[in-house]
Amino acid sequence: MLNSVTEIIPPLAQVTDSPPLEAGRSGAEPPLSPATGRLAGVDLARALAVFGMFAVHVGPDPSNVGGILGGLLALFQGRSSALFATLAGLSLVLISGRGRPKSGREGRRVRVRIALRAVILIVLGTAMTMLGTHISVIIPYYGVYFLLALPLLRCRAGTLAVAAAAVALAGPFLTFAPMVLPGSWLDTFAAYDPVNRLDGRGFIDLVLVGAYPAVTWMSYVLAGMALGRIDLEAAPVRRRLAALGCVLGLAGYGGSWLVLNVFTDLHVAVDAAAAARGPASGADHEGSLTERLLVASPHSGTAFELAGNIGVAVIVIVAAVAAMAALPRLRRISGPVIALGTMSLSAYVAHILMIRLVDLQGLLGSTVAVLVVLIVATTAFATVWSRFFRRGPLEFLLHVLTAWPARLMR
Repeated sequence: MLNSVTEIIPPLAQVTDSPPLEAGRSGAEPPLSPATGRLAGVDLARALAVFGMFAVHVGPDPSNVGGILGGLLALFQGRSSALFATLAGLSLVLISGRGRPKSGREGRRVRVRIALRAVILIVLGTAMTMLGTHISVIIPYYGVYFLLALPLLRCRAGTLAVAAAAVALAGPFLTFAPMVLPGSWLDTFAAYDPVNRLDGRGFIDLVLVGAYPAVTWMSYVLAGMALGRIDLEAAPVRRRLAALGCVLGLAGYGGSWLVLNVFTDLHVAVDAAAAARGPASGADHEGSLTERLLVASPHSGTAFELAGNIGVAVIVIVAAVAAMAALPRLRRISGPVIALGTMSLSAYVAHILMIRLVDLQGLLGSTVAVLVVLIVATTAFATVWSRFFRRGPLEFLLHVLTAWPARLMR
């Protein structure tokens, strides 16, 4: 099972409104203040996740590539999509008010906009899934994440962090629910599930058993929301967060390794089972109970993997924000990359359409060439587009479809 991103995505679906990198023909607008504007480092981190997503979807198999490139490609596996989900949670907080969550009429309008975007993402994601590519499309999952996050928009950082930890610990066990619930219940629900009737992967998949099930992936979203409530522009805060990210990474990946290799010899059974299934079998959640709870491999969905991935996401986000703060020239140099980060939903949908409609490898000759061309082409497009328009193509469409209905709220 291949990893996504996302947008996504928004990261896949960017819930924050992209400020213009430069005043374009669409008209200059007053700059956003630090309290309400999007941090350039967040867009930089999102762009890095886009590059990782491209590497996973069209790049060479890390097992067939040696050296530094193979190691770098392996690092993207599972972590790019987790970074996107974490950034999605952070974006939810940015749009709802970082230091002081919006309340009253403005708060209701924010909730309506997020709810409408969630519905649109579920519809769009279902349509993308029906294209039949080899990619497990993450967009509809984001719609579910956003709906589940709505009641928590006003929570403080500590509450959100505790909630993220609780989901990371309990979520892996909840994925077993379809095994213990009566089959008739599941069949009845699926029969009335409109998403399931369209492509056979409905809300049971989106919440419990899919590639990015909400019962585990909400831990990333909640962790991102907690980050959004923290002052990332303060250097001491960033240093503490970087240390926390390292601790989580060691606890996740290192903890799994210790359990499987030092405290027990379960690694023998895990390796044998993985070898028997073969490389095409996908994520480890198809394996035994031991594998589904103790490994930390990409998309295994265990508490160990969730902790490790959150740690990596925190480190990447903090490093990106710190780089933007410490190196003023870097923002100008990395402008094209930041531009791509502001329109990751458009990049996500465009690359899926290209994979579906064009034989990229046959045209370019190798997966490495496909990866390089895709990165250069999307970055170049984002750079040009951002000079004339405030939002990416699909980001603008989302804004139009949700802003007007939200303004009707009283």
